[in-house]
Amino acid sequence: MSVACCIPFVECVSCLACVRWVWKKYLYTSGRESENWGLATATEFEPVPRFCKYILSIYEDDIDNPVWSPPGGYAMNSDCILLKKDHAISNGRVSPYMLYLDHDNADIVLAVRGLDLAKESDFLLLLDNKLGQTTYDGGYVHNGLLKAAEYVFEEECEILRDLVQKYPNYTLTFTGHSLGSGVVTLLTLLAVKNRDKLGYIERKRIRCFAIAPARCISLNLAVRYADVISSVVLQDDFLPRTTVALENVYKSLLCFPCLLCITCVKDTCTLEEKMLQDPRRLYAPGRLYHIIIRKPFRCKKISPIVRTAVPVDGRFEHIVLSCNLTKDHALICIIQESERVLRAMIEREQIMGIPAEQRMERQASLQKEHRQEHRAAIERAVSLDVPHASYPSSYGTFEEVE
Repeated sequence: MSVACCIPFVECVSCLACVRWVWKKYLYTSGRESENWGLATATEFEPVPRFCKYILSIYEDDIDNPVWSPPGGYAMNSDCILLKKDHAISNGRVSPYMLYLDHDNADIVLAVRGLDLAKESDFLLLLDNKLGQTTYDGGYVHNGLLKAAEYVFEEECEILRDLVQKYPNYTLTFTGHSLGSGVVTLLTLLAVKNRDKLGYIERKRIRCFAIAPARCISLNLAVRYADVISSVVLQDDFLPRTTVALENVYKSLLCFPCLLCITCVKDTCTLEEKMLQDPRRLYAPGRLYHIIIRKPFRCKKISPIVRTAVPVDGRFEHIVLSCNLTKDHALICIIQESERVLRAMIEREQIMGIPAEQRMERQASLQKEHRQEHRAAIERAVSLDVPHASYPSSYGTFEEVE
């Protein structure tokens, strides 16, 4: 009898907790996450639309006769696509990927596309992970994505080494969207740790752009590799904010309220200090670029901006209740909005009338500012007792960059 009397009380408490969470979510907007970040410049953001188009081109059977071509086309030379592998060639061990030699921008680009809803192997890759299952370089990583990255690295290591040695002034760029962003993030970690297998390439020549990234590495790794990895998030995108395990996300695709319910319980009961102290918790990797295109509670678009930082706490920890949280994850939308924001950036700089010499000086100072911000982020991670976080001198990142 006493147990039965407690049931209404438990139901009321649960309902109040859910109502409180929903109310906080409606008050919480994506712009708050990055409101204290600095503004990105056109120079540092310029590659993003181009890399998004490279990723989209992987979906094409024939790049010269495209089906999904974005406005303005891909601006790619089909003769410079050195290889392209699909699910059949990789036996489902990784999403389709492409190696492209970009002579116009002095870049060797390995691009990995996102999740294919029709391919069981992509889901199995995502589900191949348990909390705290796999470690790498002193941190925790997603097991399935690491396996996929190791496959790509073993398969393409030789051709990448030859290209790096043949074009010593070219950068080596890994880029991917959604599922592919997780693969290239882990691939970048492998490349940095095995530079001897890539012709002893300098760390500063390696970079990664993770578009709409999955949470795939622990916080200490996310901050440590911020000098080579950049993540691009379009306003309300759900995936970089999804704190529940990826398998729960995709199991809940047919029942999205189930996902919100799980997130509700976790967000209500978990303190941020506890999140930071969990070494197994995975995060979006590297330096973050947040594209802001809408004001809160409004569908009308605004003059877009991009904010950037290497945050330690407040790193896209909460899902934003928005009608755009899945739309903002779509690669086509990211291409459109990244091009729009890049045009706005360039127009603002032209209006300011900055001389060419000042722009070059600003670019040099920006690199220095990024190094300082990276160092400060690692020091903050250490001060917050983030598990396995260590000072820069312990791995030599800054000495090599400088």
